[in-house]
Amino acid sequence: MARGVRKTPIEKLQGELAEVRASIAQYESCLETMREKEGYLEEQIQLEEFKVVNEMLRERDMTMEDLKEMLSSGTEDSLSA
Repeated sequence: MARGVRKTPIEKLQGELAEVRASIAQYESCLETMREKEGYLEEQIQLEEFKVVNEMLRERDMTMEDLKEMLSSGTEDSLSA
């Protein structure tokens, strides 16, 4: 049974290099996808935090302006102390 032509050491190395480059491209693509997911999850966490604050404002029958005033007056008090 005849076997194919043997690859030279250069051809073997070139094949291995092509595999490594393909793996790198795959990992970079995966990393990009994971970074996008990270950003999405961070946005969702921030949205949930805002929901909690908004619910607290509703429970206390406060507006966003009330909260701004309360925070700014608290900041001024701590600065003057």
